[in-house]
Amino acid sequence: MQGSFSLQGRVALVTGANGGIGRSIALGYKAMGATVVATGRNPKKNEAMAAELGEGHEVISLDVRDEKAVNQAVASVAEKHGRFDILVNNAGIARRINTLDMDTEDWHAVIDTHLNGGFYCAKAAAKAMVGAGNGGKIINIGSMYSLFGPPNVTNYAAAKTGVLGLTRGLAVELAVHNIQVNALLPGWHKTDLNRDLLDGPLGEEIRHKTPARRLGTADDLAGAAIFLASDAAEFVTGTTLVVDGGYSIMDRQWSD
Repeated sequence: MQGSFSLQGRVALVTGANGGIGRSIALGYKAMGATVVATGRNPKKNEAMAAELGEGHEVISLDVRDEKAVNQAVASVAEKHGRFDILVNNAGIARRINTLDMDTEDWHAVIDTHLNGGFYCAKAAAKAMVGAGNGGKIINIGSMYSLFGPPNVTNYAAAKTGVLGLTRGLAVELAVHNIQVNALLPGWHKTDLNRDLLDGPLGEEIRHKTPARRLGTADDLAGAAIFLASDAAEFVTGTTLVVDGGYSIMDRQWSD
């Protein structure tokens, strides 16, 4: 088992990686020896992330909803580095609005980013992995809302539940090519996407329902993502790994 968690010599593409969970995963992969290509849409955040990753790694501008752009980005990474080993489908957005008030644009914006974008990236990455002949790892970022029915984010819950079906289908089809496909399900991890929400009363309520007695951080996802990207997970595919401090198994709040 020695060295089985190393990512030395691997090339990893992490979408939505100029902040939050994606940033932590990208930096975790770098620490384990991978060459990291991060993507994002915000130029200033991309520039800051490129400086943080440093020489030998890069950050590219990419909207995962654009299939043509995704295909070009993946092909460019594979051509530049001669291989393509790891994809993390992390890019995502949230639009919190009651279903009765949700318009079609609000629905499609979330579905197109999480589910369609994840499919575009996975398809392109799988082709690159098959072409290189080295196998590979695809890690889709789901959510606790892949499991629960939340209020005011039906679009997000539908997209994240769809990610589980995408993960299972891809795992079955790609196993013959030695490509493992799994999903990470983060619980309540404080990021820029939900910081305002969790800094209020809801954050305290969630902490009281979490056996770990705290909210998660973006860094809490890095270890699980490293495991699923490594040789240690060679026989793990089509599964979901929940990283939530026990939130999803707790049936009541602590009384402290």
